[in-house]
Amino acid sequence: MAHLGQPRSMTPTLRASLCLLGLVFSLGDGRQHRTRSVSKEEAVETYTKYYNYVELTGRLLSLAHSYPHIANLSSIGQSVEGRELWVMRITKDPSVDTPGTPKFKYVGNMHGDETVSRQVLVYLVEYLLTKYGEDPRISELVNTTDIYIMPSMNPDGFEKSKEGDCSGDNGGRNNAKNMDLNRSFPDQYDGTTVDSRDIPEVMAVMRWIQEKKFVLSGNLHGGTVVASYPFDDSASHERQGLYSQSEDDGLFRYLALVYSHNHPLMKTGQPNCPEAMDETFKDGITNGAQWYDVPGGMQDYNYLYGNCLEITMELSCCKYPFATELQKEWDLNRESLLAYMEKVHIGVHGFVKETVSGTALANVSILVAGIHHNLSTGQYGDYHRLLLPGTYNITAVSSGYTSVTVNNVQVTDGKASEVNFTLVPVVNEHAGSINTPSSSIPPNISTSIGNTSDSTKSLVEPPEGHVDIPPSSTPEQKPMQPEEFRHHNYADMELFLRKFSSEYPSITYLYSIGRSVEDRELYVMVISDNPRVHEHGEPEFKYVGNMHGNEVVGRELLLNLIEYLCRNYGTDNEVTHLVNNTRIHIMPSMNPDGYEVASEGDVKGYKGRNNSHNFDLNRNFPDQFTTIKEPRQPETIAVMNWLKSIPFVLSANLHGGSLVVNYPFDDDRDRITHYSQSPDDKVFQQLSKSYSEANPLMHSGHPCVDLYPTAYFQDGITNGANWYNVAGGMQDWNYLNTNCFEVTIELGCVKYPPAKDLPKYWEQNRRPLLQFVHQVHSGVKGTVSDIRDGTGIPNATIKVDGIDHNITTALTGDYWRLLVPGTYYITAFAHGYKPVMTYATVSRHGVELVDFRLTRVHSDPNSQSLSGPQPKLDPSEEEFHSLIKNLSLGQGLDQLVKSTSTENSFRFRRYKDLSAFLRGLNLNFPKITALHSLGQSVEIRTIWALEISNNPGEAEPSEPKIRFVAGIHGNAPVGTELLLEFAAFLCINYGKNPAITRLINETQIVIVPSINPDGREQATEKQCTSTQGLTNVHGKDLDTDFFGNASQRVVEPQPETRAMMDLILDKSYTLSVTLDGGSLVATYPYDKPVQSVENEGTLKYLATVYAKNHPKMHLGDTGCSNNGQIGNIPDGVMRAAERQSHMGSMKDFSMDFGHCPEITVYTGCCLFPPAEQLATLWAENKKPLLSMLVEVHKGVRGVVRDKSGKPIVGAIIVLNGGVRVFTAEGGFFHALLAPGNHNIEAVADGYQQQRQEVVVSSNEAASFIIIEFDMDNSIFGLPREFVVASAASMTALVVTACIIWCVCAAKSNRQKDGFHRLRQHRDDYDDEIRLTSMGSKKSLLAHEFQDESESDEETLYANKI
Repeated sequence: MAHLGQPRSMTPTLRASLCLLGLVFSLGDGRQHRTRSVSKEEAVETYTKYYNYVELTGRLLSLAHSYPHIANLSSIGQSVEGRELWVMRITKDPSVDTPGTPKFKYVGNMHGDETVSRQVLVYLVEYLLTKYGEDPRISELVNTTDIYIMPSMNPDGFEKSKEGDCSGDNGGRNNAKNMDLNRSFPDQYDGTTVDSRDIPEVMAVMRWIQEKKFVLSGNLHGGTVVASYPFDDSASHERQGLYSQSEDDGLFRYLALVYSHNHPLMKTGQPNCPEAMDETFKDGITNGAQWYDVPGGMQDYNYLYGNCLEITMELSCCKYPFATELQKEWDLNRESLLAYMEKVHIGVHGFVKETVSGTALANVSILVAGIHHNLSTGQYGDYHRLLLPGTYNITAVSSGYTSVTVNNVQVTDGKASEVNFTLVPVVNEHAGSINTPSSSIPPNISTSIGNTSDSTKSLVEPPEGHVDIPPSSTPEQKPMQPEEFRHHNYADMELFLRKFSSEYPSITYLYSIGRSVEDRELYVMVISDNPRVHEHGEPEFKYVGNMHGNEVVGRELLLNLIEYLCRNYGTDNEVTHLVNNTRIHIMPSMNPDGYEVASEGDVKGYKGRNNSHNFDLNRNFPDQFTTIKEPRQPETIAVMNWLKSIPFVLSANLHGGSLVVNYPFDDDRDRITHYSQSPDDKVFQQLSKSYSEANPLMHSGHPCVDLYPTAYFQDGITNGANWYNVAGGMQDWNYLNTNCFEVTIELGCVKYPPAKDLPKYWEQNRRPLLQFVHQVHSGVKGTVSDIRDGTGIPNATIKVDGIDHNITTALTGDYWRLLVPGTYYITAFAHGYKPVMTYATVSRHGVELVDFRLTRVHSDPNSQSLSGPQPKLDPSEEEFHSLIKNLSLGQGLDQLVKSTSTENSFRFRRYKDLSAFLRGLNLNFPKITALHSLGQSVEIRTIWALEISNNPGEAEPSEPKIRFVAGIHGNAPVGTELLLEFAAFLCINYGKNPAITRLINETQIVIVPSINPDGREQATEKQCTSTQGLTNVHGKDLDTDFFGNASQRVVEPQPETRAMMDLILDKSYTLSVTLDGGSLVATYPYDKPVQSVENEGTLKYLATVYAKNHPKMHLGDTGCSNNGQIGNIPDGVMRAAERQSHMGSMKDFSMDFGHCPEITVYTGCCLFPPAEQLATLWAENKKPLLSMLVEVHKGVRGVVRDKSGKPIVGAIIVLNGGVRVFTAEGGFFHALLAPGNHNIEAVADGYQQQRQEVVVSSNEAASFIIIEFDMDNSIFGLPREFVVASAASMTALVVTACIIWCVCAAKSNRQKDGFHRLRQHRDDYDDEIRLTSMGSKKSLLAHEFQDESESDEETLYANKI
């Protein structure tokens, strides 16, 4: 907190106002324990006016100054506009924290136009202060409670609001960034969806909640009269009517009733608000979600992420009533406010200490049996657990200590019962020592042991169960074991999972990653203390079972493990620690179809091993050495997508048929049986041994004496390829394509043992299963963040010196890197940042915490920077930049896709229907569409272009312009239908969805759905490989007809080609996306065979953006057996020439003559699939198409002008010394660039050259740069005056020389004519040079410029540099 003596930045107006207030209150002597220095008459509240910010500040300062012995005023942060978020603390001694005193808070005016709470809380502050020492009830409350009161969480919104506005029509509800603060907290179902920079008020309150560990809270609002309690939303986000119950539902109802029953109007349940006369609330209370769904609310955040129970009180029907109503509102709420505060003292309370030294233990988990919601002890080991009257069993759990349970604790209707705990440290049997803390810092909490400005290293104590620390059990009770052992078929397994998900909702989350061939769900159960979202810093772990359907032990063990973790959470310290600190994903069956046909008693058979298509799933993943020719199966694809979507760290794949842990690599280049070592071979050996050494049979190395008497595995582990070669295995794919380390565990010699043997398997594997999970907490972990604002950097690379395997950071910048003990040099680097290297020493006793703070790359100090004032973003631009960032990070784009579903009926349209559809869009949405004819096909069909923009038909050079094109091949019409649906989708959502509306307003979108309408008319549906319709009616493949030079062209371009060439030569486009068919890949320029491509990094990046947002394409599995294209393409992206090299492509023409990057997306293997597949294809491509609308706003953009402000049109912007773009009308330019550092040179005739290094982020909209040119006063490096004088004196000599030359030339006409005849045959010679040299792109283009046979127009097209 910033106290009054600590200055904070604020606006000049606020500073001036507060300085005046400071003069008033600077005369006091500052003594802490004194009586009031002002008379009671001076301090009496009139209840007749609202306090604006300055008046509120003065009032609070006055009260704090008058009652220093029980009041302290401080600020927890500032609003967007720099106003302080004042908090008045009222307690017996506000200058210190008193151990054991519960903390309570009230927060008001969260919505700026809901103002009654703001005034009522000021009155409450004054009431508590003035009645202290006079009223015994108030004195006891203040003496025994640490009270914090924040009258206004949204002071900016209040200043915008208008008195008398009952319904909020005048604004002020949201903060100055137009963010609803009560929709901006992390949500248990949706995670974090708001840019933290837009909600400083929320970020301040979140820090405050985490720091103070409040026990009870009230959030005061307006708009009706009711007390609302958690949860405020549900997983389905049904708008209203769905009761979302928390673990403490009964307690919350009781607390809400305390407030409502003491409020004369609220308790009636009939607020009779004019805008909702029929709305009633039984007993004046309601469950939040049942009333209406509020994601991102503050009360749920308090409960789920703080120690605090909070309800929301709506105080009045009118949000901002006239001040004459304030006395009445205070009278109505006074008793409720006091009675609710007093409930902070119910339930149980006490201290937790360590037995050896008596040290207080902070962050000890306090568990109440039967209530799956825990809280933790505070700084002094104190806790307060609110409970209703009853009998409870309460447990204290802390890592490194034996947990203690106190049974039959009686909670009465009065004051809280006191229950203290003393925990005994766990003895380390290996070291013979006891884990004794040397201070009040608890075990498992990071403690800094050294840092630099760029990195911080800390040691985190290991959890019990690590390889060197055996687990301890609670003396009071042993862990509960599974109640029943049997084989579960699919229906039985599904019910089992649903049962435990229902019984333990606070620590479980059941979801499906996809479906099997026979349409069975591929279920995954998450077990964690916050199971629905990835928590920053918490590793993700997974177990996968039953990949081979007849290997069933893993399936049953994982169901046993789910039961074990759920039933022992809160009572067994090891289980509780693992669940609280790990997000554990358990997939019992990856092959449910195979299981259903397998037979009990199968020892080493194959029935049920494969999936329903009879493919071995563990030979079906893309392989580093071998091309997997079998089609990728739905189960495989689902798992690949799953692994790409979650930052898994460690995994095990459970099999049967032997008894050994098998680690990568599973195969090698030579396909022979010998050791195939991965870069992390030592890590994999350590991980494997952690399992095998905990298994009483496995570590002996003789797995199946009866079946395989000669088999031996030292220490019970083996390198996969050294056992036998497996191409297409899952564990290698995990390691090579994600951050996840996976091993394969063979659990027993019999694949499908009888059910009576299952208890034996559980007994042998329970300890190893837990032990292996512990290994995810070894090595190093940390966060890579921006040194300026602490924002986590996603996709940063972590490199360990000497190990050729890097990992990357997750979305919030956190990472985990498994390592064996030793000292390592570790480097973190990210696009646009300077790399940072540090060292870390990894021990066997914990994980090393290594944080990296990276500095953005600045301009080269020796370069001439771009001159001129650089613009500041106005609020609207800031909002748009925030939108682009939100859509680029996390689930932003996914949420947009989900929130913008449209009704559609897919079919393939012929030309007539297509034209009618486009005209219909234009007629129905005339304000945002314009329909243009680009030209006509050979058979006189119009080639349409639909423009979508908020100003269609008008040139807007300051906005990026994107082109979507399809149908260049008539036999591949999927792209045409996708673009028609995309156009309808954009139009229908305009004005309804804010994100779509803003994207359209800020972008010029041109959609050309069919370049080759004649070919489309000839094509036939359900023909996946037919070439009928591929060409136009002249038999010309249009994608081989785009040539810029006459020397390359034998005949005139086709009319369809000419129409597109004219569009491309508009040269105003920033990006072009073309859709085609026959494969599943995204390609980037060039189609022609060139050895190197300028700006290849950017071109490849743009294609990758599309592919990574496609659910299948990014996996790199083309799987198109119909055209022979089978194999793994990294990230689903390739250079076009590598797919099918040819000359005259539209993509190349767009690059060379339109100065516009173009990518081609092949949407599926079948060229002309059945219409029923269109809905699926649309679902797959909707998000990628939207991602292109987002991506076109990135890179670098700006304006070029001279010192007078005159825009310079035609200036050259040279990117990285090669690729050039030109300024358009108004001097504007926009160039897309891959994330990273780029050099920009700005050149214009008569002006001095400008150079600058810019940084492009993958998540940020392009910054706007102003380039101002100075006149160049030199000619050929010499002063202009000298050159002009010299030129005048040379003129006479030049004229004389010309006369002499003309006379000589006349005499040589006969010889000259011979040279002209020779040059007439040069065109063929140039073409031969061009096609045979296959040199660089520059060398090819050099020949183009030498061609003298071009017309003036063609020369203009060719002159691209």
